[in-house]
Amino acid sequence: MRKDINLENAPQKGHCSITAVEEGFFLIADSLKIILNSLEDAKAGDIVSINIQDRSSFADYMVLASARSQRHLSAVTGYLLRNWKNSGRGQVRVEGLSGGGWVLIDTGDIIVHLFRPEIRALYDLEKIWLARD
Repeated sequence: MRKDINLENAPQKGHCSITAVEEGFFLIADSLKIILNSLEDAKAGDIVSINIQDRSSFADYMVLASARSQRHLSAVTGYLLRNWKNSGRGQVRVEGLSGGGWVLIDTGDIIVHLFRPEIRALYDLEKIWLARD
């Protein structure tokens, strides 16, 4: 089960950051939908998205998800990156592919954290970011 914003209530045009790419502009809500759907399709667990627009200068949303093992983490990462590339949304920065149990994907407006469960529990980013509400 995924916990996230209701995309129907996502910021509307004029109140939403826009990511520029060669072929046009994309609303953050559309980018977020690609990420969340990709994570669900890849069987990532405990998917959470957090709106950090008012609390952060580096991103508008943070998405967290768990993978069952290092192998599953690599597969989820690969699936998400392929879907992102196929959507034409441009380059992303990726850290943590070396096998540490935590992969960070920076799309510019959305930061995605993919964890093995024990690493996610150790850092507990949900508690840090949700406590600020």
